[in-house]
Amino acid sequence: MIRRLTALAAAFIIMTWAVTAAASGAAGAAEKAADKADCPACPKNTYRLAVVTKPGAAQTVLAEKFASLVSQASGGRTLIYVYHSGAKGDESQILELLRKGDLHLAVLTAGVFDSLAPETRVVEYPFLFHSHAQADKVLQGAPGQEVLASLRETGLKGMAFGENGFRHLTNNLRPVRQAADLKGLRVRVMESALQRELWQRLGAVSVPHPWPIEDLLSGGGADGQENPLWVIWLYRFDKLQKYLTLTGHVYSAHICAANLAWYEGLPPAEREMLERAMIEAAAYQRELNRRNESQGLSRLKEAGMRVVEHPDLASFKQKTKGLAESPLFAQPKLKELLELFRRELAKP
Repeated sequence: MIRRLTALAAAFIIMTWAVTAAASGAAGAAEKAADKADCPACPKNTYRLAVVTKPGAAQTVLAEKFASLVSQASGGRTLIYVYHSGAKGDESQILELLRKGDLHLAVLTAGVFDSLAPETRVVEYPFLFHSHAQADKVLQGAPGQEVLASLRETGLKGMAFGENGFRHLTNNLRPVRQAADLKGLRVRVMESALQRELWQRLGAVSVPHPWPIEDLLSGGGADGQENPLWVIWLYRFDKLQKYLTLTGHVYSAHICAANLAWYEGLPPAEREMLERAMIEAAAYQRELNRRNESQGLSRLKEAGMRVVEHPDLASFKQKTKGLAESPLFAQPKLKELLELFRRELAKP
């Protein structure tokens, strides 16, 4: 693995382990030191954070902002290594490394926690949120904090919610204007029981596959996929998929988490500094994500994607309305949490 060292400001340096070549020649000495196990030349307080995405993607933006804020707050005494571009494996593998303590921190799609912490299913319940304001109201409030707190049972500390965004469907076979158009369509989904069930109810064939998915799509392993607009544009799925349908079927959050045993072993002031930085970094990333969303749609149109902007969402909702009564939500605590989300959304 080639490691990249990025200078973020004159007063501090944040090192990023990458799978690409080093971007700065001035980083040579530090990179040489980093070739030794765990970078012994680095300060004692150097923590490892992993994301699956490449530079410019939401997870990586959040992680790098967090690293910058930590370095600033600590006067350079605490550094964050950001492993990006899948340098630590896919999201399921990153989650396992985090639980084992081989990583200190990670930013992961909420769906990856599905089987480990079923409470996270409520976050990605279909057609629950209709705006960013609604998502913020719930996830940044008491209901969202309850979801983050549930991660303690898995050996993790939930720190904050970042944003992936509202997910939309792309495919390479036909325009999808109503749920009936999905029949037989092979749609790549996250490795999540909820997402598999959702698309099967919609009539599609669910194809669970970890990120990245370019080879799956280009090789014909799936006809379509679903992701936020910025993902579709950044990863240039317009070159692999002809049709885009603005379904907005799920609001997809990122969960910023830490290994619980490591986190609780830190001095209180260090824990407070890290959590404050993560919350600020997540807020920064959410705002940036929303500014970029409309640009993503216009760029995809300009690139030639055929966009169904107003599909028959009622037909989608009709097929998914019984999901809350499925075995996925059979546990009383999940029913109660989903109801808590709905009550919060119903408040003026």
